[in-house]
This record gives sequence, C-alpha cells and structure tokens, in this order.
Amino acid sequence: MFTSRKIRQSFLNFFQKKNHKIFPSSPIVIKNDPSLMFTNAGMNPFKDYFLSQRIPHYSRIANTQKCLRVVGKHNDLEDVGHDTHHHTMFEMLGNWSFGDYYKKETIEWSWELLTEVYKIPSENLYVTIFSGDDKNDISPDEESRFLWSRFIDKNRIISFGKIENFWEMGSIGPCGPCSEIHIDLRSSKEKKSVSGKDLVNKNHPDVIELWNLVFIEFLRKSDGSLEKLENRHIDTGLGIERLCRVLQNKSSNFDTDLFRSLIKKIESVSNVNYGKNSQIDIAIRVIVDHIRAISFAIADGQNPSNIGPGYVIRRLLRRSISYGYQFLHQNQAFLYKLVKVLVQEMGDIFPELVRQQKWIEEQVQAEESTFFNTITHGINRMGNLIEETKQKRQNQISGDKIFELYDTYGLPIYISRLFAADNLLKIDEIGFKKEMSLQKERARKYGNIQHDDWTILNSSFVEEENKFIGHEILYAHVYIQQYRRVQTIKGPYYQIVLNKTPFLPEEGGQVGDSGYLENEFDTIRIINTYKENGLFLHTIEKLPDNIQKPFKASVDKNRRKKIEKNHSATHLLHYALKKVLGYHVSQKGSYVGPDRLRFDFSHTKKIRIEQLQSIEMLVQDIIFKDYPLRERRNIPFETAISEGSVAIFGEKYGNKVRSIGFGPSLELCFGTHVKKTGEIGLFKIVSESSVGSGIRRIEAITEKTAIGYQNKIYDDYNKIIYQIHNPSDPIKTIQQLQQEIKKLRTKINIVTSREIQRLKKEWLTKAKKHDRFMLIYEKTNLEPTAMKTIALELRREHRELITVVGRSEKNNVLLCIAVSDDLVEHGVNACKILQKLSPYIKGKGGGKKFFAMAKGNNSTGLNEAIKLVESFIFN
Repeated sequence: MFTSRKIRQSFLNFFQKKNHKIFPSSPIVIKNDPSLMFTNAGMNPFKDYFLSQRIPHYSRIANTQKCLRVVGKHNDLEDVGHDTHHHTMFEMLGNWSFGDYYKKETIEWSWELLTEVYKIPSENLYVTIFSGDDKNDISPDEESRFLWSRFIDKNRIISFGKIENFWEMGSIGPCGPCSEIHIDLRSSKEKKSVSGKDLVNKNHPDVIELWNLVFIEFLRKSDGSLEKLENRHIDTGLGIERLCRVLQNKSSNFDTDLFRSLIKKIESVSNVNYGKNSQIDIAIRVIVDHIRAISFAIADGQNPSNIGPGYVIRRLLRRSISYGYQFLHQNQAFLYKLVKVLVQEMGDIFPELVRQQKWIEEQVQAEESTFFNTITHGINRMGNLIEETKQKRQNQISGDKIFELYDTYGLPIYISRLFAADNLLKIDEIGFKKEMSLQKERARKYGNIQHDDWTILNSSFVEEENKFIGHEILYAHVYIQQYRRVQTIKGPYYQIVLNKTPFLPEEGGQVGDSGYLENEFDTIRIINTYKENGLFLHTIEKLPDNIQKPFKASVDKNRRKKIEKNHSATHLLHYALKKVLGYHVSQKGSYVGPDRLRFDFSHTKKIRIEQLQSIEMLVQDIIFKDYPLRERRNIPFETAISEGSVAIFGEKYGNKVRSIGFGPSLELCFGTHVKKTGEIGLFKIVSESSVGSGIRRIEAITEKTAIGYQNKIYDDYNKIIYQIHNPSDPIKTIQQLQQEIKKLRTKINIVTSREIQRLKKEWLTKAKKHDRFMLIYEKTNLEPTAMKTIALELRREHRELITVVGRSEKNNVLLCIAVSDDLVEHGVNACKILQKLSPYIKGKGGGKKFFAMAKGNNSTGLNEAIKLVESFIFN
C-alpha cells in the first residue's frame, strides 16, 4: 500500500533521479512578500526566479511545499469540513525547471511517475490542453497534444480555454499555458453511464484534477499585452492529499492516513465515532484540517493574534473550538492534544514541528483556555438573560444584549441561538446586525484597532461587580481582574479591569482619569479610563511583572481637579445658554478635559457678540456667588426630572440616577465636580462656531488657563499698539491701514491685468504654428491666479490654440495647459498631455479636457517638460 510517506518520498526520489535538487519546504508564513500573508502555492518560494529578481543556483528543483489558503481569491474556509476535498493547509508536490527542460520532459515524466511508479491505470486518466486565445494571438497548444498522444488516446485529450488552461501569476508577470491531468474515480457502472470526458472541469467530486503542468513562456505586461520570455520555465503542482486518496483507494481525502490518526484521536478525546453523524463528521473534519494549519503556522513563527496573519490563525483556532464545543461537547482545552499526533505523523518530513512541538501545544492550549474561560462567563450571562426574558414574558432576547455577549464574552451568535432555542426563545437578529454595523463604523471612524481576547486572572473576582468608588476617594487597594492587548497603527497597549476603581471612566463628555498602580514590585501609569459593556477599562502601556499581586490605585489629583472645574463650568454654561438664548437649547455633545471644555448645542443662528458676553457674565456671576455642590444619588429617574433636573437627549439613564446642582443649575450627571463654584475661578469663552445644521459649538477655558489666555490677549494688544504707534485709538489706525491695503490691491490688479494683456500679445507673436494648431509654451513669473487667467483667456479668444505655461519659484513648480474647444473636439486632451509632462516636474494634478494643472517640486525639469509638449499632443 502507498502510505503518504511512501507517496511523498517516491515523488522526490523520482525527480532526484532526473537530476533535480531536492529543496526543503519553505515556511508557510511569508515575511518578505507584502502581497501574501501565507504561502498559498508551490511556486511562491520561487517567485523571484520567475520574475528574474534572483538567479537560481539549480536549474532543476523538486520539493514538497506546505501551503495555506484562507484569504483572498483562494479562500475556501467556509467549505472546509462541509465537503471532503477542501482544505486550509495542504501539501503541494512540485518539480521546477528554470530555463532547462520544457514540455517534452515534463509530460513524459509526469506520465511515467503516475502510471509506472504509482501504478495508476491509464484508462482512468484524462488530460487537458490550452485551446488558444485569439485576443492575445496565442495558438492552440498542439505541441502538448502531440506529446500526450504518444501515451494516451486522443479522445482523452481535451481542449479548454484561458480560464481553465492558462496560468498567470497575477495581473502582470510570468504566465503561460498549462496542461492538467485529471482522474476518474467513479465505478465502472458510472463510467459506462456518463463518459468521464464530459465531467472534466465540471466540479464532479470523483472526476478531479490531479496534477497541473504549467509551461511558462510569456510575460504579461502592464498594458495587458504578452511578451515572449527569453527563457522558458516549468512549474508543476501535485496535491498530496488528492494523490493519497487515489493511491489509497479512499472515497475522501479525510479517509487517508494523512488525517486518520488525527480523527482517531478526536474520537478518543470526544467519545464519538466518525462516519455516524453528519454534523459530528463536519466538526471533526474542520478540526483535523485546522489543527494542521494552526500547528504549521505557529511552528513557522506566526502566533495567534488579532492582527493580519495572526488573526487568521486565531480565527482557525476559534472555529475549531466552536465546532468542538457545539457538536463534540468539548468544554475545556482539547485541541492541543492533537499536536502530538500531528508531530508523530509529519515531524520526520517537517522537523520544525518536532522542534516547536511544546511551543505549539502551549500556544494552542493558552488560546483554548482563554476562549473557554471567556465563553463560560458568556454562557452564564446568557442564562441570566434567558431568565430575565422569561420573567418579562417576552419571547425574544434583544439584539444589543446578544451583541454584548459576542463582543465582551466572545460568545458566538450560533451558540446564543442554540441556548435561546432550547428555551423556546428567539434572538433579535436585526438588532444584533445593527450593533455589529455600529461597531464596524466605530472601528472605521477611530482607526484600525485590533483587540485580543480577555485574559481572566481570577474567576472569583470576575463574579464581583467592578465598582467605581472615585466620587469619594482618589486611591484604593485593588486587584487586576482581567486584561487584554490592543493593537493600533501607533503600536500596542493594554487594557485592564480592576475589582474596584477610583478612576472615573470617559463618559458624558468628561475624559477618563489617569494616575498610577503601585506596589513594591511595579509602578504602572494609567493613561486613560473607559467604560465598555459595563467594564471599567484602564489603559496602560505595559503589563506589570507581578500582575496578580495587589496594587494601590491612585488618581492624578491635579488633573482630576482641573477636569472637575471644567465639568462644573459646562453645567453652568448649559444653564446660561438656556437663560440667554432660550429653553430650546439642548446639549448635543461635549468634551471636558483638563485643558478646556467644548459644548455643542441646538441653536439655528450665529450667537451675537453681546449675547456671548451675557452668557459669559452669567456663568461668571454664578462662579463668584460660590454656590455649594448639591448632589443626590440613586434617586428615581422620574423624581429627578420632576424636581427640574435636565436630562441630556440621547443619553441612556438607568432607573436610579444622580443629580448635580449649583445654584440655579440642576442636571443629571455621573461625572466629578467642584465642591463650590468659586473653585472654578475665571471662565472665558474663546470661540463660537457652527458644527452642523442647527448645531453651534462654544469652546471655553477656566481658572489659570483662562488667566493665561487673558494675559496673552493683553500682551498682543500692547504689541499692536507698539507697531502702529497710536496708543490712543488703535482700532481707528487699523481700519485706516485696511483701507490702504485695499487700495493697493486694486492697483496691483490693474497692473496685473495690463501685464496679462501685454503677455498675451507677446506670446501670440511667438506662437509656434502647426498644420492643425498653434502652440504657446512659455515660462512666467505671474502669480498662480494670473497664470491660470491668461491661459484660459487665450483658449477662449483663439481657435486651434494650445497654451502651456510654467512657473517656478525655488522648488515650487506649477504647470498649466489650456486647449481651445475646437481642438478638444478633435481629440486633444489637456489632462492626457499633463499626465505625460507632470513626471518631469515630479508633480501631480488633474483637470478637464480643456484645462489642467499640476504642482511639482522639480524646477530643473520644467524646461524639459515645456520643450517636449509638442511630442505629446496627439500621442
């Protein structure tokens, strides 16, 4: 019997005897090709040879290459496991010729190997050849037809077009016709009923492609044309999984010895039998396929993560875990147990598996444990949701709650569906999709951010409510409950959750607290604090070394105090806006930081200066009266509203709320505030603007920042007085200066207009006359606006005229082209001319057919660009 080891070694031995150098497999993880995450074809390691970027040391090479296809056009992930022939990771046997042998040897040797070494009956084989391509002027591959006809009946040689039998590396690069060997694995009865010839390339599960022979002889150029290569190459690929199925006489790839040991291990671990239940069979196929891909990727240095290739591996892990959880009843780590079996089966061929076995097992087990730990808490939360839904006598669980389970606990939606169905409930699919869309929009808005899963440090803490205690105290002794890594384009950071926290999270416009975690081992800076799905998240740059030790959490008191002053001032501003502008004013957004405050509100008109002064004075008056803070906690929402508290439109409030009052101001609020308004000191509005239809924005500052702002204004005022030499009436002097500037600009425009008219006459006398048009090409010192004006006036005033004007000042280069309408109608295009000229000035630009402009930074190229314009007009 042909075992997979024997099949693989027979292939390599065969080509070694044909003077091929046997290469080891390249890593499955690609580090030096930004166009690929993983090796997805046998030719990837030799790509540089085909592109002539490297010279091969050997003209004949053979190998077995591990490949991974889970992204891009070769992504068959959703099919894996659900059929018996798709795989994520596969092994590709291949032989290569770089300018050495060509079609004759390739066809002869492939036939010899399949029929004489592997003993495949020739009557089961069909071959396909390229039928030609009139568009690219490629003739049918009659040479291959002739070569094949020496071994196989002509009726078994089938012609196909470009899609099936012309291989290309990409949109540009080496390419060529190919010839495929197909095999018919059907029963004799089926073969008599329908000819295998009619099923080739028809996606029949038992009439399959076995080996692809690619004859690389062309280069696809960027314009789509083909060019003959100086040297011709051979690239072949023979999938070992399919070959094992054929030679071991199995009905599926998964029945071969490549997968059988892994399947037996899963049967043992899960106490199930493969082949008895379709859902269980799918789960087992998914798992045995994915563990191969996962193990090879980790062995080659790609650990699971939430970014790029690492995210792909994590997806495969989670997909495997989820199938095991749902269909094989696995609720604890089990995948890592398969690694040893894989190493035993393939470690002699791929020694990196042996070297990295322990690391692979640790990585897989850690990922499993984290996922199961997180998912277990999600399931407990799901149980609570089910009970709450039943108590409310509802039959559907809300989509935002299901999304919380998915987002916070990593609970797949299909598991939520399963639990809901078991309790005769449904889930709000539309609401879930809406929350998912909102999350994607947030991700798009705030940049590319990838979150790792939560690592749970102590489950006893997880069950406690993570409490905020920072209204009363600014420090506390705490533990870290859980953490996760976050990757951004600026680099990684971490988020931690404490069992209780004095750090106020970013909420209601107020920025989150910062501060420190300290113990005898570490001092860790808390950069910011957020709240997400009920968790208080603290941002840190690095994890402490002794992460499970207790810490003293300390809020940055000075920063908190500045924020409190600005937050309380925001409440006073809201009150003053309603008082001065009207009670239609409603808060639409805010920012409260240590340096400033920003308040967005509904109002349709620009606020007049005198209104702004009234608003500012009203706020200042409340500050000077030094009103004490009136705080009420845990009062019913309806009670707070009936007492006059202002609720912010769009905010979500619970049944119990907190109200904050200062004198006449009263609002619902969770944030921190001063004890008395006098602490705010000075309040100063620095800007008022529109930020949208019916929404105005005021920005303001308080205390020392406002004092500094006032001092700067005073300093600037004194500098202006010094410059204009009129301390008694500076405003009058400035108005006089503005009038003088206006008069000077009018004079400049008149002079410029005269200069434009003079240059137009001069350039027309120097214009170069052609049979079909006149051409002006000049350099000028005119300002850009005047330069554009002269070009457009010339095209409007004269027929059959092309004007090219260039301007250079240091390395700032401007080039504009104007074409009269009649020439545009005859195909002259200013944009196309500009595209050919702009590289000379290292510029970019655009426009329309009649006018185009480009800016560049290569002044030395301007003269050359203008000289070459004639050659580009009709080309």
